Amino acid sequence: MGPFKDIGVEKIGHVAMVEIRRPPNNFFDVALITEIASAFEALDDDIECRALVLASQGKAFCAGANFGGDDRDGGELLSGPRPGAASLYIEGTRLFRTGKPIVAAVHGAAVGGGLGLAMVADFRVTCPQARFAANFTRLGFHPGFGLTVTLPDVIGPTKAALMFYTSRRVGGEAAYAMGLADMLVPQDQVRAAALSLAAEIAENSPLGLIATRATLRGNLADRVRAATERELGEQTRLRRTDDFKEGVAAMAERRIPNFTGR
Repeated sequence: MGPFKDIGVEKIGHVAMVEIRRPPNNFFDVALITEIASAFEALDDDIECRALVLASQGKAFCAGANFGGDDRDGGELLSGPRPGAASLYIEGTRLFRTGKPIVAAVHGAAVGGGLGLAMVADFRVTCPQARFAANFTRLGFHPGFGLTVTLPDVIGPTKAALMFYTSRRVGGEAAYAMGLADMLVPQDQVRAAALSLAAEIAENSPLGLIATRATLRGNLADRVRAATERELGEQTRLRRTDDFKEGVAAMAERRIPNFTGR
């Protein structure tokens, strides 16, 4: 497995922890998603691994996509779907095609595409200090990373629409209350709690786990792939608008955007 540049993989009994190592914000690009997908696929082939934990270093779980080389805080620094965006979504779909249960340890911000990455997991363990945001419309943009499928599946279409339409930040306690997160613990216990849940899962029959998960997930990966094609088309269209330019500028200047609908 590997070698990897931006992730680490550690085995703890029948649990494998995949750790993103791009602190402090853990912005992703095609290369990082490819590494995570490759690790997940290799762990699928590891008969001793029965469950996975996805965690990250730094202050954020994943603060979104970054194709521009800027590492500022504040959310999705996506300067539009550049040529690599289609490849990003192809690599991202690989994450949904792997077979073993995944627990995400969300100790900090999961924003934009970072929220999409957290939604790859079957379960999310979080803390009051974490925040979850699908802030695409605040950028004059369209949701991506399959969130138009995964978010409604988990919290229902109305709550998902509320997150999409308002671009609001949802704290860890509210995320737990709405079902976006499955466990709420103190921040310094998020990783340990995620590992404990994965270990509890791993006590069970590996063949039974994989079969049951495949039944429950159904055609999720195919639905995500179809959704990302639609999402990318809308992102490409909206990237050409004045509103998108204003949304990006307003975020960089930390002000309320002045959209015109053009």
